Amino acid sequence: MSSLRAIFAASSGNAKGIAWMFLAGLIFVFVTGAVRYLSSSIHPIQLGFLRYAIALIFLAPIFWREIRSYRNRPRRYGLHIFRGLLQAFGVMLWFYAMANIPVAEVTALGFTAPIFATIGAALFLGEKLYMRRISAVLFGFVGAMVILRPGLQVIEWGAIAQLVAAPLFAATMLIGKRLTDTESNGTIVAALALCVTIALFPPALYVWQTPTLLELIWLFGVAGLATLGHLAMTQAFRSAEVTALQPITFLQLVWASLLGFYVFAEEPDIWTWIGGGIIVTSATYIAHREARARKLNRTPTGT
Repeated sequence: MSSLRAIFAASSGNAKGIAWMFLAGLIFVFVTGAVRYLSSSIHPIQLGFLRYAIALIFLAPIFWREIRSYRNRPRRYGLHIFRGLLQAFGVMLWFYAMANIPVAEVTALGFTAPIFATIGAALFLGEKLYMRRISAVLFGFVGAMVILRPGLQVIEWGAIAQLVAAPLFAATMLIGKRLTDTESNGTIVAALALCVTIALFPPALYVWQTPTLLELIWLFGVAGLATLGHLAMTQAFRSAEVTALQPITFLQLVWASLLGFYVFAEEPDIWTWIGGGIIVTSATYIAHREARARKLNRTPTGT
């Protein structure tokens, strides 16, 4: 164990980041599988509510510490609430997609979120959108069309739900980025969980079905694993460049396909793989261009 720690400590930032992202990907696939299993007996809206309500229990100590500190108290309440509403709607759609289409397809279509984030950054944050980046965005949407194949097959409502959820999640990412200017990380994470829990409570109450003890254990596992996955992903982005991490996200499609095949008897679809590969390639190129632009902006001019 100590030798493994020594090797990990001596690794480069990118190597550490890749290891963290690899771990995050595995965790998120386990979460996906658990959600798929639970969706057979619990309504997707109730699942979304319980996932965030239980996560709020885990986050309660952080939230209490943040609000006790005057420096870390939320300041932009309206933005927190708006972000929570967008996330709540996206969560309902994602859970609906998980209950109705193959796990691999949900995962592949979810890769479009960074592409939507690029468009949103240009529209709302004033970031420049050059021709190469526009081409990469269009290329990513070609990947989504390869998966959906409109005109060649009936597009399922679950796929449409996931495709609508992706830009909503992209919007919450962009708002989160804006909030980091004035709010602490703990405040941002805890406020999101609180707002989503409150937003999903009324519709969850409407479809409520009391979970069994076994289902509650599964739900606590989902919430705990999802929290660990987000922590691992945060550590990955802190340790490595986005361009090094983006290709690793494609492994989630591998794990999701294996999970769907061996656990849920879902036959692998070659078009999902091809479309997912196109989307990840597009997202990787966008991340590369953004990293290059940041380096150029940091380069001092005139000496």
